[in-house]
Amino acid sequence: MLTTQREVLGRLVPVGTPVTVPAHSFVTLTQALGGNYTIVHAGNMVRIDGTDADALGLEPLDLKFEDPQDGSVVEAYVWEALGTVFDPEVPVDLVNLGLVYDVVIDQAQGSVAITMTLTAPGCGMGDVLVGDVRARVACVPNVKTVAVNLVFSPPWSREMMSEEAQLATGMFY
Repeated sequence: MLTTQREVLGRLVPVGTPVTVPAHSFVTLTQALGGNYTIVHAGNMVRIDGTDADALGLEPLDLKFEDPQDGSVVEAYVWEALGTVFDPEVPVDLVNLGLVYDVVIDQAQGSVAITMTLTAPGCGMGDVLVGDVRARVACVPNVKTVAVNLVFSPPWSREMMSEEAQLATGMFY
């Protein structure tokens, strides 16, 4: 059982609806993967981004990127941010799982469009993962908007995973 140190914004699991958890609330920590946290508050599961971990009395994830002087969005930073988003049920990030198919940056608009999939079309955590992706990529300097296109073609398969991810999950054979 933890007590929130301050008010914190989270997303309801599995629908991803934003919810505010008030300061000094009693919560139960049920998961801590990839710098994200799942808590139970008022009978609901709530996903708290790792950048807000201080609200739970934990060490926050500190995403720091050098700010490009030309005002551009650096694609490598976008991929780095995506690498901090972990599947809630698998201890591997979305990039190494092979869930991110494409990143398109519109420098003039400061927008990032991400095409990604899920490990299964019926995955109940899809809305939460999309919210995690939006929140993390929004931390990249000069990103004004993030759009996530969730697709199921081509379907995901274990062959899309990095070798490290296959080893970590026992799927390397």
